[in-house]
Amino acid sequence: MNRRTKTVAVAAAVLLTLGAGGIAVASADVEQGHGPRVSREAAALTGTAKLYRPAGDDITFAFDARLAKKDVKDPQAATGTFRFSHYKDGKGGYAVAKVDCLVTGGRVAVVTGVITETDLEHLRGKRVGVSVNDDGRRDRLGYSWVGRASDLEVPPCLSSAPFEKVKAGTGDFHVVPWNVPYPTE
Repeated sequence: MNRRTKTVAVAAAVLLTLGAGGIAVASADVEQGHGPRVSREAAALTGTAKLYRPAGDDITFAFDARLAKKDVKDPQAATGTFRFSHYKDGKGGYAVAKVDCLVTGGRVAVVTGVITETDLEHLRGKRVGVSVNDDGRRDRLGYSWVGRASDLEVPPCLSSAPFEKVKAGTGDFHVVPWNVPYPTE
């Protein structure tokens, strides 16, 4: 093989190797949320975080809420659950809600659900709402029961603004934005 042919062959091999490495890096970026997100849902909210409280309260929220593509026009067809708990000095409680609505836009999500499991009997059967801002650095969260939860009747898809700070290092929320299907005519 002459020198020119060897140079072209080596250059082609290097380019192929770099190209394969680039594809692997790009795939890893997408899996880790650094590239374009590909979703099988019309909208979704997943992840877990603890809220920041300087007094030492242990407050955790976890979400697995999804709106199937076939239900893109009906956010009240969302499925899944979310869970929250609040403990301090051995006292507190938890609740699990069955999702009944999910609306997302950009990196913000609002999810509501009816509490199906809890050790706080005054909440059983109540609808509650939670909002999440998935900002990629320090997520935020809000909830509908600010004030007197026992007197509150929350409609589907309603919560407060995400006013609470997530404890550093704990937020891994992932919001899949809902693309509202507008009529073309």
